[in-house]
Amino acid sequence: MGPVPFPIPPDEALRASTLADYHVLDAPAEPEFDRLVQLASRLFSVPIVLISLVTRDRQVFKARVGLEVCETERDVSFCAHAILQDDVMVVPDALEDPRFAANPLVLGPPFIRFYAGKPLVTPGGQRLGTVCLIDTQPRQEFSQSERDNLSDIAELVMDRMELTRLEYMRAIGQARFENIAATSPDAIICTTDTGQVTFWNHAAERLFGYAAEEATGRCSSLIVPDSWREAYFEDLARLRDSGTMEAVGRTIVRSGLRRDGSEFPAEISLSSWQEGRARSVGAIVRDITERRRNEDRLYRLASLDALTELPNRAAWRACIHDALAQGTPVSVLLLDLDGFKDVNDTLGHSAGDQVLKTVAARLKAECPDALMVARLGGDEFVLLLAGDDRRAASAVAGGVVRALSRPYALPGHAFEIGASVGIALYPAHGARAEDLLGAADLALYRAKAAGKGRYVLFEPAFREVAVARREFERELRRAFEQDQFVLLYQPQVDTRDGRIRGAEALLRWQHPTRGMLSPVSFIDVLAQKPIAPAVGEWILRTACGQARAWRERVPGFRIGVNLFEAQLRSGQLRNVVERVLHDTGLPPEALELELLENIMMRNDGATLKLLQALRTMGVGLAFDDYGTGFASLSLLKRFPVSRLKIDRSFIRDVISDPEDAAIVRAVIYLGRSFGLEVIAEGVETKAQLDFLVANHCSHAQGYLFGRPMSAQALTSELGRAAVLP
Repeated sequence: MGPVPFPIPPDEALRASTLADYHVLDAPAEPEFDRLVQLASRLFSVPIVLISLVTRDRQVFKARVGLEVCETERDVSFCAHAILQDDVMVVPDALEDPRFAANPLVLGPPFIRFYAGKPLVTPGGQRLGTVCLIDTQPRQEFSQSERDNLSDIAELVMDRMELTRLEYMRAIGQARFENIAATSPDAIICTTDTGQVTFWNHAAERLFGYAAEEATGRCSSLIVPDSWREAYFEDLARLRDSGTMEAVGRTIVRSGLRRDGSEFPAEISLSSWQEGRARSVGAIVRDITERRRNEDRLYRLASLDALTELPNRAAWRACIHDALAQGTPVSVLLLDLDGFKDVNDTLGHSAGDQVLKTVAARLKAECPDALMVARLGGDEFVLLLAGDDRRAASAVAGGVVRALSRPYALPGHAFEIGASVGIALYPAHGARAEDLLGAADLALYRAKAAGKGRYVLFEPAFREVAVARREFERELRRAFEQDQFVLLYQPQVDTRDGRIRGAEALLRWQHPTRGMLSPVSFIDVLAQKPIAPAVGEWILRTACGQARAWRERVPGFRIGVNLFEAQLRSGQLRNVVERVLHDTGLPPEALELELLENIMMRNDGATLKLLQALRTMGVGLAFDDYGTGFASLSLLKRFPVSRLKIDRSFIRDVISDPEDAAIVRAVIYLGRSFGLEVIAEGVETKAQLDFLVANHCSHAQGYLFGRPMSAQALTSELGRAAVLP
């Protein structure tokens, strides 16, 4: 089914005729229209903004940002529907709207998902087109204030179009000029070349306070303030002498003078024509007080972060570009908050918003002399300081770290919130704004890696490391694409009879030049890359397929698979697990997913719901490396884990270190108390195994039973009755 045919307004013929009267369809590009779509793009954070004029069979884009084409057919146009509306037409998700779900602009470029369009309405009520916002992602919310702002931009566009229509009258004679001007909402005045008023429309009466009969025949200087009266008469003299006026053919902004003596900002368009031996001047005058007020408000909104009222990313970009263009030395301090995510996850976004507001206030108080303090987004802020003195920039960074480490007003909760700062200097660390911010970002990364709550000044070596890291990341992607990843399996045995009851799947990288690499050399980088969920699914599918074959030989065989945190964040893990189990034929109880403490410590509702769903399916959940971090007993009660894994660091000295022995006994006791299985990792000696058996630890894995091995080698091991020495 194709798109729904576009609706036709009842006044279509008049509407199309009115659009033609504006003479904007084939007119050259105008900077004012371009400026307004760019403003809207920043204000609403959308990639595409159009000023769309709807003709009989197409929509023509008078101005656009984010789209290459200049027009489309009307029958696929969202704006053909929007011009029927009295207010803003909002489509939260085009795929869910029957009018547009099969539209080629939705299913193909530019892949419209969200649309909001405000009709462009003439003073006579005809709808000529829209100002529209487009996003490639759906948006469920478009607030009333956003609707009002879009309506204001539409008024500014229509204001500009009305002026374009009136300016077209420069090319016509006085009789027709006066006929059209009589009903114009703008003040239109005709004078002789000496300034004597010959025509004064109703809008001029309202604007200046003089009736037509009062103004006609008098000198037009009665509405020209002293500030430019002399220049006005010089231009009239030039017209009489040479037939031209300097201001003819362009729009100028001057002050207008009302009857009561008050002045107002006016946009004035002058034209002149010859009729017989007489030369006349026409002036279109518009009071732009309200327009300036609206423009100032909208530009302010587009340049400010709504939450903190600090300058936003767009304002920061303009500021740093201006500073670098002047060539004066500056310092950039890039910072983000330490521990902020815990506030959002625990207390919700309203508490997080309060923290961000407090941070903004502290930054402004701490850095009153900064050229700019801006919020780039999330919990990331940036400061621009005059000068490139290393000590001065470091002193400011130290003050910022201390200021942001003070306690925050979060009743009943104590959070360790602080900040890390990266410093870059111009011109030493970069000649372009992008290079300078990139240098500050690399320094910030080092500050956080060093333990947070620190500030670090950029060094050129940081960039060399970053380049090497990017190359390593490309190698990782190629490794996945070229099947260089392999799985090894380490047996897990029952300590009571020595039989293999399962295995843990372990990732290795068969590097083409460096040989077999263990996870320690690449797993941290891989876990942070976009390919992590895909690699995780490959591991899961490969391990489950192999376990299905082993389970035929060893009933009850269970395979353990480690998860990347990105797999939980993706929102697809449950579906992936269900699909893999279905495709491989492995029953859910034969799969155990191993979770690291940092995943459990996130303590958010979505993760808990996901883990509960996996347990309901029958999939096992193992708490890996239990006891090595800060996990509390409450996590064992809150999260549906089925097995605890004692970390190898406690097993290594369990015979000689009483504290390690006590920890191992405590974990085994906790497992029994919570009804959980317990397995010990890193078992290498018979003495360690005897300790575990004596303390009723039911399962173990380690070199004593077998190093990580290929699937073929583990298949051979399964044929043995037991693997105990």
